[in-house]
Amino acid sequence: MTDNDVAGLQRRLAEFAAARDWQPYHTPKNLAAALSVEAAELLEIFQWLTPEQAERVMDDSGSAHRVADEVADVLAYLLQFCEVLGVDPLAALAAKIDRNEVRFPVRRRGDGDEEGGSTADRHSSE
Repeated sequence: MTDNDVAGLQRRLAEFAAARDWQPYHTPKNLAAALSVEAAELLEIFQWLTPEQAERVMDDSGSAHRVADEVADVLAYLLQFCEVLGVDPLAALAAKIDRNEVRFPVRRRGDGDEEGGSTADRHSSE
């Protein structure tokens, strides 16, 4: 285990919070709320960009730094949330991908559905 694998990062985050006596505030509800806020801050960077501008956001060092910081904040709160609830995030993701592969089988245009199928089955986060 290194400091940069999931378990190592979770340990570092727990140690950081413990050193500041923040554990009482790291409840599932508070961590979920903080995760939502940080995800919204990431979204805010892209809010008024065109799709083309959004694709080039990492070309500018200032916006690239903001994106990386917000990604780090989202990941930090997600890892802390998982730690508090005992969720293995990599196992949860692997299981979700497995379920989605069954739920959303590969369909090619022309396989009997109109123009690639309905939009109802295009999102894997459901």
